[in-house]
This record gives sequence, structure tokens and C-alpha cells, in this order.
Amino acid sequence: MRFLIAVKADKNSEAGALPDTKMLTEMGKFNEELVKAGVMLAAEGLQPSSKGARMMFTGKEPVVTDGPFAETKELIAGFWLWQVKSKEEAIEWLKRSPFGPGAVVEIRQVFEVADFGDAATSEVVERGKRLRAEIERQKSS
Repeated sequence: MRFLIAVKADKNSEAGALPDTKMLTEMGKFNEELVKAGVMLAAEGLQPSSKGARMMFTGKEPVVTDGPFAETKELIAGFWLWQVKSKEEAIEWLKRSPFGPGAVVEIRQVFEVADFGDAATSEVVERGKRLRAEIERQKSS
């Protein structure tokens, strides 16, 4: 099972404050554990919403709004993509992370093709496989 681990933004991350050396060191050690255990598939921090945009699809033309966005509780400051056996395993891993008081991290399971049932026709499944293969090919180029 794959899970997205979403680190919620706060006033500091939205202000563009970067983690200090101690936090970077602790997070690096935690990430090494995840990699050695074969859990981590990806991990990235995100720039503040002031450098981003939102697009709303409400009619014929999408509406684009530049950041920053007011509600930090709705924003993500970074993420991991983990491969684990269960939500419980993801929770146990996250308990070992170096986050301190006030941090909010959300765990969300990623859909797999089988989750879509009959809507995932053989054509849809094959297209997905081709796209994943092309992504891997591009990464190795």
C-alpha cells in the first residue's frame, strides 16, 4: 500500500522560514531509516504558497489565483510517499519522526488501479502502465 504523508503548513513555513541545522540533521537521519527499510518512494518540501497559484474550474475558463493563501491549515509544506503494509505501519513510522509540538501531519492512502473496480478497463490499466514506464524511462535518461 502506498501512503501520502502530508506535512501541514504553518505560519513559519508560509513565511519561508527554513528548518535549522538540528532539524535538517534529525530529518535526514529519519529519511535514511525510511530508505534503508524500503519505505520511502519520494519526499519533498514545498515553497510557501506566496510562490504558488490555485486554479478553480468553475465554467468555460479556469480561474487562476496567485498566492499567498490565507488559511494555512489548508496548505501543505511538504510530503513523503511511502510504501508500507498498512495505515498502522505508516502511523508507527510517523511516530518516529522528529516533528515537535504543534506539527500536523496527515496520512492518506493512495488509490491503486484495483480500487477503481470495473471503471479501470484493460485500456485504462494499459495506459497507466505505459505512462509509468515512460516516467521511469525519463528519470533514467
